[in-house]
Order: sequence, then C-alpha cells, then structure tokens
Amino acid sequence: PVPLRVATYNIHAGAGEDGVLDLDRTARAIGALHADVIGLQEVDVRWGERSAYTDEARELARRLRMRVFFAPIYDLPADPGHTARRRFGVAVLSRLPLVSAENHDITRLSTQTPDPVPKPAPGFAEVAVRVRDVLVHVYTTHLDYRADPSVRRAQVDDTLAVLAADAGPKVLVGDFNAEPGAPELARLWGPLADAAPQGGKTYPAGAPDRRIDVVAVSPEVAVAGVREAVTTASDHRPVVADLLVRRPRP
Repeated sequence: PVPLRVATYNIHAGAGEDGVLDLDRTARAIGALHADVIGLQEVDVRWGERSAYTDEARELARRLRMRVFFAPIYDLPADPGHTARRRFGVAVLSRLPLVSAENHDITRLSTQTPDPVPKPAPGFAEVAVRVRDVLVHVYTTHLDYRADPSVRRAQVDDTLAVLAADAGPKVLVGDFNAEPGAPELARLWGPLADAAPQGGKTYPAGAPDRRIDVVAVSPEVAVAGVREAVTTASDHRPVVADLLVRRPRP
C-alpha cells in the first residue's frame, strides 16, 4: 500500500477561538499537520470585512507552498467600493498535483437569503490526486449546521451519489456538524468507514465536547492513525489521518 496523510480543518475564515483574524496563525496550524492533502471549510475569498477582503485560499496556498482548489458555496456580487466578487466555501490544499478538481452541488439551505428553501447548491469539492501510481479521490464537505437534521440527511444522499460515480479509493473529509453516530449520517457508514471511531472531540477548539470534524475512507483505504491537533487557531480543531491506500489489482 501507499501512504497518504490527509487532514480536515474548519478555519473559521482565519479567525481563532479568540475571534482575532490571523491568517499567519492559521497557516502555521495547517503547516504543523504535515499533510499531503487538506480539506478546509469556512474559507473566505474577498468575502468581507471579517477577513479583510483577503483571498484566503490563495494566501494559504502561497504561504504553505501548496496547490489549491477553491469550491465556493456562495458567489455573490462585490460589495460597494470593491471589484472582486464575494465568495465563501471549502478549499483543498495539496502537496500532490491535482489530476482533476470539481465543485459539486448538494442540497443546501442558504444562509444568504431570507426564508431559504433546501435546493442544490455548490460547495462539495472533489479532487483526484496521484499517490505514487494510485489515483485517489478526496472529497471535502461542510454539512448544514442547523439543529433539524433533514438537510444533512439530504446532503448525505447527494454525497453518496457523487461518490458512487467514481471508482477506486476514496477519502471524505469535512465538518459534518453532527457526530458520526447521528441518525442522519447512518447511510454513509456502508460505502465508507469512520477513520477514527474512538477519535477525540474537535469542537469547540479550547475545550471540545463533540467530534464533528471527520475523516472517512472507502474499503481500499486502511487507517494507520488519526489525531486531533490541539490548537485554538480556529474554533475547531484540525484532524489529521495517516492512511494506507491499497494498489488496485492489475
């Protein structure tokens, strides 16, 4: 098998648990994971004042000397006095070349419109990377945060449909906004396995009481180890997983 280290990190748009925007601190926390592929959630690209209108995806990639794919959930007109569109979503940082990258629609309940209804919207990122000679699909997601599980349940169905279209080893990472045992996530745990069933809590970062940041793997992928990094560079802790990907039979 070939080794692959993946991570997931909700970066809170670059603000720490202290509420202070500090993208250098975010970059240091990501760099300390030494991961090959990292799925990020809550990434601002020229979004607004809270992140100083920064292109956080590009800035983090530059600081870490990694490749990046940004998959916006929201892509809105520029604020008055600004020229760049306001975008917010997930991103993938990679040390490995991206063979392909796609932003998929899944069911979402918008936070940007009054009285939203669930409907398909982008922000589910898929990249394919070649690990030595093995092609691996890595998906990054941020599931709905609301107490009502119905949107998350629909998102799980949509996620499984996207994954079913791809052959070979698969890794799904993200902020699920629910613990892995939640009923609405149950359908994931046939095609995929939770990489850290005994894993530590991830949110809130300072004194976490729930594990909602998750790495999941398909049957071709074995788990050598998983850990949560102790850092308050965001309101979530990052999770990093050492994986062993089986070579497909010729």
